[in-house]
Amino acid sequence: MKMRRLLGAGAALVLAISSNLASAETKTVTIGYVDGWSDSVATTNVAAEVIKQKLGYDVKLQAVATGIMWQGVATGKLDAMLSAWLPVTHGEYWAKNKDKVVDYGPNFKDAKIGLIVPEYVKAQSIADLKTDESFKKKIVGIDAGSGVMLKTEQAIKDYALDGYKLQASSGAAMIAELTRAEEKNESIAVTGWVPHWMFAKWKLRFLEDPKGVYGAAETVNSIGSKELDKKAPEVAAFLKKFQWASKDEIGQVMLAIQDGAKPEAAAKDWVAKHPDRVAEWTK
Repeated sequence: MKMRRLLGAGAALVLAISSNLASAETKTVTIGYVDGWSDSVATTNVAAEVIKQKLGYDVKLQAVATGIMWQGVATGKLDAMLSAWLPVTHGEYWAKNKDKVVDYGPNFKDAKIGLIVPEYVKAQSIADLKTDESFKKKIVGIDAGSGVMLKTEQAIKDYALDGYKLQASSGAAMIAELTRAEEKNESIAVTGWVPHWMFAKWKLRFLEDPKGVYGAAETVNSIGSKELDKKAPEVAAFLKKFQWASKDEIGQVMLAIQDGAKPEAAAKDWVAKHPDRVAEWTK
């Protein structure tokens, strides 16, 4: 009898452990992001930190390419992503997958691309570049073939910026030239977008685009799998409320990462310093 009781107790313990392990597995969510996008890294890490600290879930972050990120959420291999540029930039992905995912709304509003200049320059519009010699007929770009570069080539034609050269480089090279211009208080026009950490580092603005070459402002949305609401209802509720207040708010996190902090550490620091904002998202 004693042996039977011991075996029974052992079996009960094994069942309890198995149940706990199963429970732990269901308390994990996987979020995809694009490693090369500073806003994707910052937003995803802050959201993950809130989900871990306040909602009690383990979070697995997975760096993937844009197309794979959409496909992962659509097939349920990823539970969510927070980097969907809508309605234009990721319009094709949305059209293909909209019936397979859930849109929880924007986590950042007024996302856009265009030509960016320091606040101290005189030019207000892209058209002003035509007569402003201080720019030396040069626009500093990023990777050739990227969306903002293609739009800038079109802007040079549409605004008749005769003689202007679009200098293809990289994101890092563009920032290096912007840094040099800021240090010397020189005029410079660069291809760029918000959200981006450079707006937290310098006083910058977009040149006005009356011809609408660069399109209207977009939103960056949080997208979940069809299963997320049942699998992690608290996470789904959080994603509906999670939204940056401004480019400066997300810029604090992006700039910290740019200055050398690890993304998870920068996210933890931001969450610790902004309990009221976190409470708004999780109440």
